[in-house]
Parts: sequence; C-alpha cells; structure tokens
Amino acid sequence: MKLYCKFASQNRKSIFIKNKILLFSVVVLFINAVSIDKKNNPKSETTVFTKLSFPKSIGSDIFYLNRDFVAFKEAVAFKESQGKYAAVNTLGYLGKYQFGSTTLHRFNIYNTQEFLKNPTLQEKAFVALCRVNKWILRKDIKRSVGKTMNGIKITESGILAAAHLSGAGNVKKFLRSNGSQGFSDAYGSTIQSYLKKFKDYNVSNIIANQKASI
Repeated sequence: MKLYCKFASQNRKSIFIKNKILLFSVVVLFINAVSIDKKNNPKSETTVFTKLSFPKSIGSDIFYLNRDFVAFKEAVAFKESQGKYAAVNTLGYLGKYQFGSTTLHRFNIYNTQEFLKNPTLQEKAFVALCRVNKWILRKDIKRSVGKTMNGIKITESGILAAAHLSGAGNVKKFLRSNGSQGFSDAYGSTIQSYLKKFKDYNVSNIIANQKASI
C-alpha cells in the first residue's frame, strides 16, 4: 500500500511538471508568432488605430463630429454652467447659459423660477440673443473676422461667444481698439479667452436680427 501511494504521488508530480512545460512552450510559441508578425508587417499594430475616427474636441472635454452651431452652443453652455439648466451662480446669473435678469427682460422673461425649469425656453433665449448680438456686431464682424489681435485669430463664433460673456458693447470696444480695451467678468473670464476658446465654429445659420424674439 505504501509503495502504491508513493508511486501515485510521483506520477502526479510528473504530470504537473509536464503540464507546466507544455504551458511554457505555448507561451514561447505565441511570443515568437507575434514577433514574426511584427517583422513581416511593422504597421500591423498602428493600422487598427488609424482606421478609427474620433470626433474633434470642442473644448471642456466635449466631443462633436462637426463644429456647427449645436457644438458651439453646447461648448458655451459647458463653460458657463457645465450644461445645467437649473444652475444659478453666486452673482445670480441663471440657467444653462447663465443669463442675467436684464437680458431676460429684453425677451419678456420675468419669472426666473419658471425659466430655470424650462429647457426649451432657455435654448430659444440663447438663439435669440445670438441673433441680436450678431446684428449689433454686424459691421465689426465684417471688418474684424480673419484678423489677428493679441495673437488670437478673430472669428465670427468667437465674437458671438465673447458678446455672450461681456455684452456686445464691450466686444465692439475690444475689436475697434485692436484688442487694447479688454474686459473680464467677476470670475476672471476675458473677451480674449472667449475669442480663442470658441473660434472656428460654423454659426452661419444664425441670422442677424435686431428684434429677435422668442
């Protein structure tokens, strides 16, 4: 009986060793196969990644395939409130796009609580404000787009974003002074930073309108 147990134990050890050798051999064969494939086709690894297409970044870790008006407004919203419709900052600016009460009154919006609860109204208000600002700045857009001021390329989308930050009047002063008259809000955001951050979006579908309404 003792002799049988000893033989069985040795047999199990032998099988265990054989299995380890077999596993090691498989690993070595796999490594060799990969190495040969790399030599034969050095681009095989990168080919997979070059075929993948990723959307362009539009700022603040938001990604869109096209730099159109939808991408523009969502980028502005993320900068203003992280895209939160119910957001109210420490200065009392409201909603996804951080409207001031004076701006809302221009569009006959007086109930701020209802405004915060109404995403559709907020989206319409942003479009209307862009249309008004584009009308106010129409001459400056025509004169300034394509120029470089303080190292920043001036674009129509950058101008509209800067107008949302500071008001169209301050953007006029900046552009007409060739960038010498700046502006920054209470949190340190500047016209220059918005011109740079929101440049090169296609906002041509926004039609300038002095009397834009909701």
